[in-house]
Amino acid sequence: MSRMTYMDAARAALAEEMRRDPLVWAVGEDLGRGGVFGQYKGLVEEFGSDRISDAPISESCIMGAAVGAAMMGTRPVVEMRFSDFALCAVDELVNQAAKARYMFGGQTRVPLVVREPIGMWRSSAAQHSQSLESWYAHIPGLVVACPATPACNKGLLKSAIRCDDPVVFMEHKGLWPLEGEVPDDEDALVPFGQARHVRYGDDVTIVSWSAQVHVCAAAAEPLAERGVSVDLIDLRTLWPWDKAAVLASVGRTGRLLVAQESVSVAGFGAEVVATVAQRLHGQLKAAPTRLGAPRIPISYAPPLEDVVRVSEAAIVAAVEALVGRP
Repeated sequence: MSRMTYMDAARAALAEEMRRDPLVWAVGEDLGRGGVFGQYKGLVEEFGSDRISDAPISESCIMGAAVGAAMMGTRPVVEMRFSDFALCAVDELVNQAAKARYMFGGQTRVPLVVREPIGMWRSSAAQHSQSLESWYAHIPGLVVACPATPACNKGLLKSAIRCDDPVVFMEHKGLWPLEGEVPDDEDALVPFGQARHVRYGDDVTIVSWSAQVHVCAAAAEPLAERGVSVDLIDLRTLWPWDKAAVLASVGRTGRLLVAQESVSVAGFGAEVVATVAQRLHGQLKAAPTRLGAPRIPISYAPPLEDVVRVSEAAIVAAVEALVGRP
């Protein structure tokens, strides 16, 4: 095991996979200077500009070229800088990459990884702060990953690069400096569709992903002091998602809270709540609930930005309401 940051773990994953497979390469804006957050720092010196490839400022051009390159047998890692910017390339991803294997009867695959940094970060305002994971979970043909820890970031990115289908890889910008223990084994992959059990408890199940997992973990501490035991699950991937782990947990606790940073309306939390309500209706001790951002743009001003955050206090209050212990 080595201790490294969330950012360094992803950089290590990409470097290891590029050494392992000469068909892996990266393309995006400013990669040669290390990327907008420094997540590609030092890679062009090792792999050269043919494999750490700078592109013009045209997300649709970048994505379209990468989709074609993937269909021809290479494994592109596409850097979109911000998930907000990736919307300029949504046709190439959603209408082409996601559907190619099906529409060509399996004669082609699109082994493509699209890195889309998500989430609120340093007053970045409405066009640089969104979490749009539910958009991609809705699209048949796409895998959607949302790692919450350095170890998961490395293991999931390696799985994504080795996957033969397009993967939307959503790293939270606020987690770049987070440190944690990361396996040194170059084949230590995190499988898609397998949740991480963060904390075990008996009173209520909390399901989350990405940076919101850490807020939920913090909220579990004061709840434990008040006698409420939390079973916390980090989904890690939203498609496929680990229904079995969630249903097993809620079947035992009888209560469910889903917490997400993204807008609550039509968010992935609704999918989790609906699945649990349909499968475990007769076993629930309280109605499943969810927390998410209100349906408003994210502001630049920190006090207004805080209005849309799902806070530790909000999670504590929601859990206390579920268990009937205000």
